[in-house]
Amino acid sequence: MNKENETGSGPSSPGGEPSGLSNFIREIVKEDITSNKWEGRVHTRFPPEPNGFLHIGHAKSICLNFGLAAEFGGQCNLRFDDTNPTKEEDVYVQSIIEDVKWLGFDWGDKIYYTSDYFGQLYDWAVQLIKGDVAYVEDLSADEIREYRGTPTQAGKYSPFRNRSVEENLDLFERMKNGEFEDGQKVLRAKIDMASGNLNMRDPVLYRILKARHHRTGDKWCIYPMYDFAHGQSDSIETITHSICTLEFEDHRPLYDWIIDKLGVYHPQQIEFARLNLAYTLLSKRKLLQLVTEKHVDGWDDPRMPTISGLRRRGYTPESIRDFCERIGVAKANSTVEMALLEHCLREDLNKSALRLMAVLRPLKVVLINYPEGQVEELESQNNPEDPEAGSRKIPFSRELYIEQEDFMEDAPKKFFRLAPGKEVRLKSAYIIKCEEVIKDGDGNVTELRCAYDPDSKSGGATAGRKIKGTLHWVSAQHAKKAEVRMYNHLFSKENPADEKECPDLKSALNPESLEILKDCKVEPALVEAKPGDRFQFLRMGYFCADAKDFKPDAPVFNRAVTLRDTWAKIAKQNK
Repeated sequence: MNKENETGSGPSSPGGEPSGLSNFIREIVKEDITSNKWEGRVHTRFPPEPNGFLHIGHAKSICLNFGLAAEFGGQCNLRFDDTNPTKEEDVYVQSIIEDVKWLGFDWGDKIYYTSDYFGQLYDWAVQLIKGDVAYVEDLSADEIREYRGTPTQAGKYSPFRNRSVEENLDLFERMKNGEFEDGQKVLRAKIDMASGNLNMRDPVLYRILKARHHRTGDKWCIYPMYDFAHGQSDSIETITHSICTLEFEDHRPLYDWIIDKLGVYHPQQIEFARLNLAYTLLSKRKLLQLVTEKHVDGWDDPRMPTISGLRRRGYTPESIRDFCERIGVAKANSTVEMALLEHCLREDLNKSALRLMAVLRPLKVVLINYPEGQVEELESQNNPEDPEAGSRKIPFSRELYIEQEDFMEDAPKKFFRLAPGKEVRLKSAYIIKCEEVIKDGDGNVTELRCAYDPDSKSGGATAGRKIKGTLHWVSAQHAKKAEVRMYNHLFSKENPADEKECPDLKSALNPESLEILKDCKVEPALVEAKPGDRFQFLRMGYFCADAKDFKPDAPVFNRAVTLRDTWAKIAKQNK
């Protein structure tokens, strides 16, 4: 079991109920409350950049930030750090709002945007120039990189570093007024080009981007860098605990330096390990590449690790919150098995999903001794895990469909399904025995002729007869045709983010990540489903009515997860 499973993440439910599990960030918050460090306040924020859809890694941060605020009676802001108009769009803003709501979290009556602070951020940049700790740079981006040095070699000071305050103020205002072209000038902090932390080697604070912003339009042509805007936005909102992933640990000295130089309210930045999930990519840049290169059918493709993709596949918000709690919060990076995420979904759907019957690869069965034209209404339990789920009536007739894989002509001894001369029980129905096998000209099995035991139905004289195999089925006369999409891991490589192992995304893709079955037969109740409804197809797995493509006259179902639970076996072995 990986390290992230050793400590729980604390509260992750919408109501903020304590889970009984702890983690180092939760302990910091508790200590701060005890010492009255922030006057008893807990104020966190979830600050996504609206340049893509949220993924399962963001869910971990959402649950942590909103969960801590809820547990300790505080507040969590939803804030969009929208400082790069060339990559940000309103469609991403709306998708993020929908995803956070779907996960079960609430941010009150206000959404925050860094773009609302552009005026204040500009004034603070001017303040740094007046304090002679920021200057306008004329070097190109390539020259800045060259001057920066390496981790083992100090950088060189820019020839423009010693411009006068007056000249810098004039140039910066002219940058704001649009006098210069993109990349012609930037504003840099004046820190230390010999610092062991490359982020402190005169980092860029502002750049010119003559691009239309999704909220401010063409009002600005200079935009703050993330490192400059992020900490100051936290300060404006009086955040107490600025919780970030580990890649921002080396940025914390810059976060602190800027706030200290401005002399404004100073939140505390705390870093934790980001989520790494096996056989999955959690890079928005690479996920966007998958979308633009059409390796997937959009951001909400059910194979994508995006929250919208998981939702469309059939995941529940409860299962994702449970997963985020189980993986915990740690200081060291590690990789979590996909099997754990799937286990959380199975556990949730096992309690709530109705059990219905669908035959994915149909094989026709004719009951030779069943009366022609007769139709029975048999009763079947909806969910044995939920007594309140009740039961339903399912039609039974002379001609049925079973799964092709549930018949074997030359069956081994321990094959407890249907074979010539063998008996099986049909779920909630009768015992049948295979009497004859019909084949086409190529030798393929096309039909089975079987006899049924009329006294083997529930309540009948032979109902208690012991039969090892039980099969699901649908009545051929009443079955509805459906399309079923069988999803698997999008990547065949365990770590597709490893550029040495996977030099390009295409080489890491799993060619069997999607199989589409177009002639499935489902019981009538399934065509009455609503998009997003989830079911267990008996013996086949958990499925979801596709949110986009499902129609009663052309139902489409996505396989959310198989019934086989490898994580439960792993956990049992580790006990």
